Amino acid sequence: ARSELQKDVYQLDSVETRVALFGDLHVHSKLSLDSWIFGTRATPDDAYNFAKGAELTHPAGISMQLRRPLDFLSVTDHGTYLGMFEQMNNPSGSVGEHPLSIALRKAESSEDRDAVFREILPRERGYIDFEDDLLDLDIVRSAWQEVLNAAERHNNPGSFTTFVGYEFTAGGQGGENLHRNVIFRNDRVPEIPFTRLDAKNNPEKLWDWMDQIREEGINSLAIPHNSNGSDGWMFEQTYKSGGPIDRQYSEQRLRNEPLVEVTQVKGTSDTHPLMSPNDEWADFELMESTIGSSNPSRAQGSYVREAYLNGMVLASKGAGNPYRFGLIGSSDTHNAAGSFREDRFWSKTGLLDATPQQRGSVPDESGGFADVIRSYWGGSGLAGVWAESNSRDSIFDAFERKETFATSGPRMKIRFFASAEALPVLLGQEDLKKAYNSGVSMGGDLSISEDLSGSPHFTLQAMMDPLSAPLERLQVIKGWVEQGEKREQVFDVACATGDVNPESHRCSLESAEPNRQTCQHQKGAAELSAVWQDPEYDREKDAFYYVRALEVKTCRWSTWDALRAGTSPNPKIARFLQERVWSSPIWVFGVNAHE
Repeated sequence: ARSELQKDVYQLDSVETRVALFGDLHVHSKLSLDSWIFGTRATPDDAYNFAKGAELTHPAGISMQLRRPLDFLSVTDHGTYLGMFEQMNNPSGSVGEHPLSIALRKAESSEDRDAVFREILPRERGYIDFEDDLLDLDIVRSAWQEVLNAAERHNNPGSFTTFVGYEFTAGGQGGENLHRNVIFRNDRVPEIPFTRLDAKNNPEKLWDWMDQIREEGINSLAIPHNSNGSDGWMFEQTYKSGGPIDRQYSEQRLRNEPLVEVTQVKGTSDTHPLMSPNDEWADFELMESTIGSSNPSRAQGSYVREAYLNGMVLASKGAGNPYRFGLIGSSDTHNAAGSFREDRFWSKTGLLDATPQQRGSVPDESGGFADVIRSYWGGSGLAGVWAESNSRDSIFDAFERKETFATSGPRMKIRFFASAEALPVLLGQEDLKKAYNSGVSMGGDLSISEDLSGSPHFTLQAMMDPLSAPLERLQVIKGWVEQGEKREQVFDVACATGDVNPESHRCSLESAEPNRQTCQHQKGAAELSAVWQDPEYDREKDAFYYVRALEVKTCRWSTWDALRAGTSPNPKIARFLQERVWSSPIWVFGVNAHE
């Protein structure tokens, strides 16, 4: 097998002992200006304690607690104006007498506080043409030290891992989202975060800075999120200046952004029905506006699957591929506590969406449903990794080699391997050792040699979360470029009930809707696995493959809200959903590869 393929995969002595670990790399505490406005007073320490299983009180008084602790976490407060709002609330502080600070302290209602927030936004977003007399970098440095100290206090190798991080919050005036979370490998971090104010809202400047500090021994990676709300700018095909992407751009972006957050509270960015009309599951938890506005977000350039395809087109033109990234999920909670369960949902933005009426799932006093974007938010998501140990180095290595997966909330596990020879369905350590030694795992590259006949063999396995619903189907998603046209196809490869139709590549049976009075879901499989070959494989063409596994249909949080309130669900939003897990892709390069 080794003579028939070349591998780009980390070789480690204990690969067969890698375990699935779950975490959240997108958490905001009171140090973020918007969290403070929303009423959150929880500290980074509170966020880490919550992740380890402690109870935390929501700004509205709701008790928040996980059923199971997480394995790793990063508190990623907004780098811009980090810690400023808390100090604006202190009249004796360095910014306490600023007119906006006084206005903030006088604000009595959420509407008043939101008005002050709107006044500060142009400063925070860098859209001012005068010197900023509010920003105090000493406050930012002090808050950043608080972030670092909390991460060090709670890091416990072997049991619970913390990562120092922050959010780089770039974007356009219309709410176009270009946000990234910057995660540091260890406690070697810069004195102060590099923010949108430093970069003039240009993420390319962030990559320049990351390259610079890497030369100084500070290792980090950036994780884009909410590409669905980027209005097509997250996965662009030009430099920010307008020039065409070239190999230098591709190499720098991939070096600094090996991962993308594909799902979180503010929607899922896998794909869109407009771009994947033959994918019956493409409409999952869509939020189709730009961030913080009702402006529609252009689908093209905003979704992961299309980015994979566009990257292949760029590579075929000699520009390299900037979009060979892996996938994770995270929460983007602004309550310091991710809400991952549909049946116990406390949403995201503190006092703004604490009640079913505010979320539009239960009628308000007028008898109608609030028409709010929060109705389309969800209980998502989590980052999954396969790592040798619960430690910074081991988990960060998994990030870099892209042996990662994303879930919409439940702790489903997924494995994915490709090889030139058939691999066993994974049951034990010896099988895993063979899979790692003979093939590549998710996130890896498989290069086909001239003398290899037939299709690569793919081994895939999904395991249900024992505290969630069972699985309905296991799928492989394929993308390739043919005569300049971008193509994709979804293959069902294992089914909980029924067989896969060889012509339609679909399971012959699907799960029924849950009981509308009790939300009791249907039966399914605890595990689905397969050894699969692409029936339409063409060794002349490059392709990517990734795995998606779906639970049986269950009730969405909005339906649970309505059932508890004794009202009918909001007819404008989905009643049910199918929770899912996505693997990072494997890229298979044909004999005429465009690597």
